[in-house]
Amino acid sequence: MGDSSYFTHPQHDWQKRYEALRASFVERLPDKVVADRFGYSHGYFRLLKHQFRHGKIDFSEPVPEGKSQRRRVTTTVRQQIRSWREQHLSAGEIAELLSEDGVEISVRTVERVLAEEGFSKLPRRTRRKIGVTVQRTTIPESSEVACIDSLNGQRFDCAGAGVFLFAPFLAQLNIDKIIQSVSLPGSKVIPARSYLLSFLALKLLGTERYAHVGDHGFDSGLGLFAGLNVLPKCTAMSSYSYSLDENHITKLQQAFVKQASRIGLYDGSILNLDFHTAPHYGDESVLEKHWAGARGKVMKGALCLFAQDADSKLMLYSAADIQRSEADDQVLAFLSFWQKVRRGVSPTLVFDSKLTTYSNLSKLNERAIKFITLRRRGHKLLKETEQLSDWQRVQIPHAKRKFPNPQVHESTIELPGYDGVLRQIIVRGNGHQKPAFLITNDCETPVELVVGNYSRRWRVENGIREAVNFFHLNSLSSPILIKIHFDVALTMIADTLYSMLAKKLRGFEECDAPKVFRHFVAGKGAVKIQDSTITVTYPKRAHNPILRAVPWNNLPQKISGLDGAPLKLVFS
Repeated sequence: MGDSSYFTHPQHDWQKRYEALRASFVERLPDKVVADRFGYSHGYFRLLKHQFRHGKIDFSEPVPEGKSQRRRVTTTVRQQIRSWREQHLSAGEIAELLSEDGVEISVRTVERVLAEEGFSKLPRRTRRKIGVTVQRTTIPESSEVACIDSLNGQRFDCAGAGVFLFAPFLAQLNIDKIIQSVSLPGSKVIPARSYLLSFLALKLLGTERYAHVGDHGFDSGLGLFAGLNVLPKCTAMSSYSYSLDENHITKLQQAFVKQASRIGLYDGSILNLDFHTAPHYGDESVLEKHWAGARGKVMKGALCLFAQDADSKLMLYSAADIQRSEADDQVLAFLSFWQKVRRGVSPTLVFDSKLTTYSNLSKLNERAIKFITLRRRGHKLLKETEQLSDWQRVQIPHAKRKFPNPQVHESTIELPGYDGVLRQIIVRGNGHQKPAFLITNDCETPVELVVGNYSRRWRVENGIREAVNFFHLNSLSSPILIKIHFDVALTMIADTLYSMLAKKLRGFEECDAPKVFRHFVAGKGAVKIQDSTITVTYPKRAHNPILRAVPWNNLPQKISGLDGAPLKLVFS
């Protein structure tokens, strides 16, 4: 096109706009004439004139198809790109670094320069290999002790910020002193305190297996809770749990219960005991077979004993390395443990008929320990009960009972293997088809209290069920009994912390761990370190007013994992 039609009948949109505006502003043609000549509507042409007056139209000729306007890259920038690629940085990362240096260059240009310099494309890498998370947080190569001074001015999001709600209670329990008194082993890089708090953080968040620590592997907030930059990896945590022996775990449990008792968490007058079999399905498992009541059958697993304070419903003892030959004597082992913790206090032990033998009941009686248990009933015993006539109806002094007025029959009996006379209380009308035969060496307590104290033994079963459902007690990842016992001991500690938190929540004092976790602990938060003070801010939630009403000022607001660094909790 080499004549005047190139100007009067333009083919390109950019030129058509130019000629139309020139005809309007230079030749002074009416808008209607210009719009009709160039095929525009009247409204669109008025818009073009408005954009032209405000400098919003670019008349530069676009780059023809098949060609590109390549940016000229200076020798200095080219050398810098080469240097960064030799460090295995991607084109996007190089473009970001150049932008930080004030050189605005596109990723496509960086890729072109790299191709011209003879570099091939990098293989696709995961975030972990790159070393940066989605939130652009640098992934450390390994866990190490965090220094609060070096963290000043930093802020980051924490997906498990709810664990900081337990920090004041850990400080109240003086967890640092407990760990020091036990002399738990550590490593050259990670001290024992940080290891224990790392395990505890996962347990408080309801993590099913420690192998799932990778889900929180890049969470700097959880690492801060344990006094580290990030939580240790699965291999390190597993190796540490295997490094503990039975003596370490027993001392840890004893020191913790003694400190909890010192601050008044336990009543200690009535203690419930019960066995639980944590099943294990490994083909090469060396664990023995035990009765699993929840499944109604004998199966391979780890037999555990739990003791619970009947008043506070807190677990205060656990044992997991129990063989069948040792099961009958576990009540005596627990008594030895408890007398070291609460010297001079003789509790009443409540347990079912299969926990121990009559001869061990005699040993308890010799030590002036009261007990309430069941007598093993047979067909003959049930038939004799039908002949009894002098029944009396009693009122159980406990609220929320479905059958508060059972019938009882009292008598004294002698049993083989037991030296002395036992008080027998037969109970019927308690919701069961067959009567229950309670036996006790307590001849002074009123019958309704004896029946009521035994009826509350279901609390320990509820506690075990909670440990199974929320703390994943049954999720055994190893048949090694020491590791199982360590996990059970951590479950006991986590259960205590949840109870301490619940007692401070108005209206939720009697709630179990799953409910407290769902309403208060689950969720993310923002962590900020300023002037060596750690501030954790929680987003708006329906139950935040209850958390704000907690008297945090009356609790030690510090983080044990960071040598008592000040902690401030903010609820939006």
